[in-house]
Amino acid sequence: MKQQFCLIPNSIAQQLTVTEIIRCNQTTSRYGLTLKESDALELANTRSEVLESVGRIEFSGGTINKLIIGFCDSPYLTQANYAETLSELLETFYYLKNETLDEIDDDELIELMKKSFDQSCQGSIDLLQAREMEILARKIRYGISDLTDNSEDLEDIFEDDTECSSEDEMYFYEDEMEWY
Repeated sequence: MKQQFCLIPNSIAQQLTVTEIIRCNQTTSRYGLTLKESDALELANTRSEVLESVGRIEFSGGTINKLIIGFCDSPYLTQANYAETLSELLETFYYLKNETLDEIDDDELIELMKKSFDQSCQGSIDLLQAREMEILARKIRYGISDLTDNSEDLEDIFEDDTECSSEDEMYFYEDEMEWY
């Protein structure tokens, strides 16, 4: 007997994602944050675009919900910046999933992102993307076990007495490329 693998049509999957996002308003409204259906649709579209651009697939919209619930109590989120910030956090999340080689689970990554966003970045997405999360990604790729303290400079991550060939140096410089 031949079985076929059938995916839910995009329009239905998109509507399910929007519905899940809107359901989060029950929790986030306690913090004065809600998403309109148009915001939720935009967030679902961002998710689809980012997944395609980073070459990932996801079978459920759970990541968006985890980000929404994980960040809703941030003192740096206001109703005015809420939807836009969530969109940027979603982009950051998927970028980091690739950059950390999936070595860290979703919940832990969101927790580390939130901690950095609220503390050292003081609500700045630019700092989160360019500094804190890049340090985190390097630590994970190079097997550094202390992921919670990102206060050190990038140069301090590596041993000073380590010698490397010109090939290694080239890899190191390529690895330091800009966010996008």
